Amino acid sequence: MQTFEFDTIVIGSGLAGLTAAYHSSKFGSVAVITKSELDTSNSYYAQGGIAAAIGSDDSPEEHMTDTFTAGRGLCDEDSVRILVNEGKERVLELIDMGMQFDKIDGNLVLGLEGAHSKRRILHADGDATGKKITCFTLQKVKEKKNITPFEYTTVVKLLKNNGAIVGVQALDFRTGENLLFKTKAVILATGGLSRIFARSTNPHTATGDGIALAWEAGARISDIEFIQFHPSALCVPGEEAYLISEAVRGEGAWLLDHDGKRFMKEIHPLAELAPRDVVAFNIFKKLKQSGKDFIYLSLKHLDGEKIKTRFHNIYLHLQAVGIDLTKDLVPVAPAAHYMVGGIQTNLDAETNIKGLFVCGEAASTGVMGANRLASNSLLECLVFGKRASETAAKLVWTKGDLPEIKPVHNNTSTENTFLEMQNKIASVMMTNLGIVRNKAGLEEAKTNFEDIAKQYESTNNDYNLQKIRNSATVCGLIAKGALTREESRGGHIRSDFPEEQKNFEVHIVQQKNKDIHFEPVRRETHDG
Repeated sequence: MQTFEFDTIVIGSGLAGLTAAYHSSKFGSVAVITKSELDTSNSYYAQGGIAAAIGSDDSPEEHMTDTFTAGRGLCDEDSVRILVNEGKERVLELIDMGMQFDKIDGNLVLGLEGAHSKRRILHADGDATGKKITCFTLQKVKEKKNITPFEYTTVVKLLKNNGAIVGVQALDFRTGENLLFKTKAVILATGGLSRIFARSTNPHTATGDGIALAWEAGARISDIEFIQFHPSALCVPGEEAYLISEAVRGEGAWLLDHDGKRFMKEIHPLAELAPRDVVAFNIFKKLKQSGKDFIYLSLKHLDGEKIKTRFHNIYLHLQAVGIDLTKDLVPVAPAAHYMVGGIQTNLDAETNIKGLFVCGEAASTGVMGANRLASNSLLECLVFGKRASETAAKLVWTKGDLPEIKPVHNNTSTENTFLEMQNKIASVMMTNLGIVRNKAGLEEAKTNFEDIAKQYESTNNDYNLQKIRNSATVCGLIAKGALTREESRGGHIRSDFPEEQKNFEVHIVQQKNKDIHFEPVRRETHDG
């Protein structure tokens, strides 16, 4: 097997991974390993923008308060304080580096999204912020001679010696070869897992691989039962669940039922801009009542020319499927969108395993709580991507021996088996672990996933069979967390426990071969 040595290995090429790679390059050699192309990630498709308290009427404190409100009592205060303060610095730093956010008459345009009390969302090219900011950072990464990309390559195992990370084993899809990487630090930025649901806004690569890798290595997984469903994804037969940004509602779009009635006004004082979990849950209830697959998003009452300019990418996408965003009712329904929990880290993005760091959607930093505040995700990538790189750089490389490696094979004859099982898993996730859950459904799902994981326990190092086992394992973790959390809070709603419970104002942590346990939410003490 080919063997490489790098000071830092970054897995994933979304904004978190690119940020981590860029900052890591100041301290040594960096490899970026990504299973698709460098520009395929959730970050790339993010339409909404990036939240930062840079307006003259705004402050990090107010941003912090809004994050807490959305997080429903599960945000760790120290993490959020770092996010809102350093986040503002990171955004201003990006602007200094040349990142162009949208301006009018030389002033930054600040948008509004759900659960924000102030206009603080920066956009680039209207509704293409993720693409613009990811491409900008990618260009900065490409300029660094000591960053080496490995595209179409997937990490199949984190390698440890004496409990610490010493490298990774990877599979090159193009050649079928196994590659070995020696390192002192791995920064995992593999993104989310919402593609394990039958209806999702995520690219096909977002299947929770990083969670499975970290779990097998012994990392702690926290709050993974919280999955955020985006309220407004296109719902047209034969079409993907294309995301229609919350910023559209921020500019005044209405949600209408099949009688043409605007129903969110009587449910929440913020109406269409209530926190995402509230909007998604109430759309779900409407769908149940009506027996329909979708409700409507209406922009008919807004300035059509302004909408075309502000949301030109969404406008063009809908136009291609025969819908005029400015004149027609747009059929929408919730879709799995964001993993709120993930691999547990400390304030420096470090896990319980020495040398393993996590940032971006794959991480559970304590920032998101039970429900992510809109447009905090790209900010989290910037803040904790930098923190991960700086802490990783301080590690001393002992160059421990790699454990014995068994090659993993990408066997084309098992591809159909993988697709069949993935569809089965996705269907169970949508049915039993969707927006509303209950004990019977969760127990059925948990048994299902345990059976699949057991069936594929021995994979003979076949990559497709490993993927089935990994998916079943990760989905099992979500089911276990959801069964344990006997309440409704944020992105976890149970019909048999419809209220928030004070005794569940805790993080639920899972670790391989250990009992599930609770950890208190970190709150700062304000002594006079």
